[in-house]
Amino acid sequence: MRRAQVAWAGLAAMTVSFGLNFSMGVFFAPTAASYGVSATALAVAAALGTTVTGFAQPFVGRLLDSIGSKAVLIGGLTLISGSYLALAVARETWEFVGAYMLLGGLGFAASSTLTVTTLIGRSLGNQVGPALTRAAVGINLGQLIGPWAATALFEPVGVRATYAMLGAVGLAVTGILWAILPTDRVANAVAGQAESLSGRGKVLISFGLHSATLYAVILLLPKHAVEVGWSVVAAGRLVALAALAAGLTSAALVRLQHRYRPEALLRVLYLARIIALALAVSATGPVALIAVAVLFGAASFPIVPLTMAVVSRGLDPARMGRTLAPAWVIHQLAAAAGLAVAGLIHARTDSYQGYFALGLAFSIAAALLLTPVRHPESELATSAA
Repeated sequence: MRRAQVAWAGLAAMTVSFGLNFSMGVFFAPTAASYGVSATALAVAAALGTTVTGFAQPFVGRLLDSIGSKAVLIGGLTLISGSYLALAVARETWEFVGAYMLLGGLGFAASSTLTVTTLIGRSLGNQVGPALTRAAVGINLGQLIGPWAATALFEPVGVRATYAMLGAVGLAVTGILWAILPTDRVANAVAGQAESLSGRGKVLISFGLHSATLYAVILLLPKHAVEVGWSVVAAGRLVALAALAAGLTSAALVRLQHRYRPEALLRVLYLARIIALALAVSATGPVALIAVAVLFGAASFPIVPLTMAVVSRGLDPARMGRTLAPAWVIHQLAAAAGLAVAGLIHARTDSYQGYFALGLAFSIAAALLLTPVRHPESELATSAA
């Protein structure tokens, strides 16, 4: 398969994986009404599912280096699509939480960015940045298509049938990818240990701070909109709007990476993210929430492939799965902690604005971590020149 085809296959996979994962946000309000599942149980399910995804990353990394990224990707997509089929027939709260947590959490772990980064990294080496950014447009397509389809289907077919239909589509795309993706051959698959990620500490910390608000804001923004008076359908459209903005930004970044280093682009994105969260804290009107969705989506999702381009630079392709796994443990556990804290703040205040304020502080800290430090010697040399 040509290199460009690998990137397009990664895009299709991420469309399914992230589309199903992030579409859960628009299901929360109608699921609570239709299934009788409490808002607390939904928040717990989201947090536990994200925790499972995080703890599964080292295992996924070893599988990537032993059986190859195709097998891991197909297995993950099958599990996350199957979680929707299971949610369609769940009757008890524990069944809902179990399907979301285990099938959804494990499926997303095996079919998300770690797997796609490894798939593309083994084909492109250090030139992974633009191709990975192109594949990451699938994140935004999934967010755009999934929530739009869900909100369009809720009224005519009901919540359960919507779960079933989206799961069936996911399985169909998985079958196509299984047929067209070649089996990747991994040299020295079981030899050696993961490489060290030393020297990348600030980038990884900023990635964790970013993750702590990424899932919470995208999954809970529709519910927040409903609480301030929006309809379920209109609130669900916020996720699609964020996805559209993110997709356009990612498409632009594919070209910009030929002129600018990922670190410089990351700093610009964090600035836009800070503005979005400042708006989320200060206002709840329709115009403000639309601006939050656009700015947060445009700034947040492209941070993921850009960070992976920085962290994966110079890594051994044969050990890439194991080496990158810790970055995704940080990502997922920070996201799970963010969801849990957001749920706790909401339980105490009946609002998510307190968590938006915390996310604002996190984003400022992340931006500062990525800002180069000017040493006195370099400043003296500059002034002397």
